[in-house]
Amino acid sequence: MRVHEQTGVTESDPDRDPDEHVRYACYRRAFADVAPEGGAGLVARVLTDPDGAMAGSAVRGYLDRRAVELFTDPGYPAWRAEMAEVVAANDFISRRLREWTLLRAAAVGEPWEVDELLTATNWCRLRAAETSTAGAVLAALVEGGRAKRIRNAAKLMTGKVK
Repeated sequence: MRVHEQTGVTESDPDRDPDEHVRYACYRRAFADVAPEGGAGLVARVLTDPDGAMAGSAVRGYLDRRAVELFTDPGYPAWRAEMAEVVAANDFISRRLREWTLLRAAAVGEPWEVDELLTATNWCRLRAAETSTAGAVLAALVEGGRAKRIRNAAKLMTGKVK
């Protein structure tokens, strides 16, 4: 195994260790240990893995963790801009980043669009329904949520935030 000089991620030689589970575990450890300023470089490196689904899953885990950590932090916009550039070619990760940004906008009182929320993935709508305290978000999901689970979660949360 070789260590990638810029990120410290161990690269598996496909001829010696083709097991994506080994690479996935390695990426998860690297993401757990990476300093904030090294995150974008590590994301870029992981997204070059030949198993795009596995790489995307590892990156999604990191992206979700950092988005939660920075959710109301003033540094979120700069982090989002940096990540957006790095993940631009990956539709799934790009969408997840946009959805985190939508959730954040609603949470911190920035402008957001109801249509964007209602056309978001089930993951985003359910997360909003279960965690948002913004009345407009919950009302939109109670009225326009596509799934009964999302509408019910939004109704339940509405009762908790009143």
